[in-house]
Amino acid sequence: MKKTGLLLLLLASMAGAQTTESAASVPLQAPEGTSPTNATFPFERVQTPTAADLYCAGFIAKQSVPDASFVLGGLNSPSSTKFQNGDLVYMKGSGYQVGQQYTIVRELKDPNEGETFPGQHKLVAATGQPYAEVGRVRIVDTRTKTAAIAQVEFSCDPINPGDVAVPFAEKQAIQFHAPVRFDRFLPASNKTSGRIVMAKDFDSELGTGMKVYMNVGSNQGVKVGDYFRAVRTYTQDMSDPVDSLSFKAQVMEDTQKRPPSVEPKMFAPTKGPRIHVAEFPRRAVGEIVVLTVTPTTSTGMIVYAPEDVHTGDNVELDEQ
Repeated sequence: MKKTGLLLLLLASMAGAQTTESAASVPLQAPEGTSPTNATFPFERVQTPTAADLYCAGFIAKQSVPDASFVLGGLNSPSSTKFQNGDLVYMKGSGYQVGQQYTIVRELKDPNEGETFPGQHKLVAATGQPYAEVGRVRIVDTRTKTAAIAQVEFSCDPINPGDVAVPFAEKQAIQFHAPVRFDRFLPASNKTSGRIVMAKDFDSELGTGMKVYMNVGSNQGVKVGDYFRAVRTYTQDMSDPVDSLSFKAQVMEDTQKRPPSVEPKMFAPTKGPRIHVAEFPRRAVGEIVVLTVTPTTSTGMIVYAPEDVHTGDNVELDEQ
């Protein structure tokens, strides 16, 4: 038994080594004007979306979801108000048939009064209404005239009375590209671009596997499976209440005869060189795959992030 376990461990180690070797063997083509290194062109170790990623991602819709069909309560109401896998719930509405599946969504409001980036509330309002996808139910009994009975088949989060039911639809599977290098300093182009206006659960600092909502959709040619590059300028960092603190720190070194000053002026100017933050190159901070689209918005999952991705970051279609 011990020998079998050791053999399995050895095979797993060999497989991991082959994966590392394969990643290292990906050709590193040098774009004109560059001398690329693994620091400027790191290898993307892409995370694959699961079924939960696809069906629990949420979305922003320009048009509100009809709310005539919704959850009334459940078998143990009013003692229980949160329902999960296997629970029986009562459904208000019409047209239900035994065997039908419904996705349960929740119209969201941001409980945070503050903004994660300047102008966020206004931008989200212009983009549409945010919704969470909280689960899926199947109709099991329609004999009661006032409410159908359904069973929760899959829950992302506890389902609550008042959550809205919409007919379930299969989501398109994501096709992944071959391993590629991530260009951290790719110059801006005229490709489809937008912005991360919000993130799932109202998060603001994001990493691999987290979901984001962007203000570009099928009207701009965006499709499920497209990849977007999240990019950020250093002037955006200066507008961040936390990141800007580092710019306010003195950058001089005691041995410098003419220490530099940072512009815009974060402290008293000196006679030395002036560092203009706007002249810094923009940097790519993450790769996002599109999970779902509406005409004007898209939901994406961060599949690679060499540093934190922020709400408010710009996004640009990545066709590599």
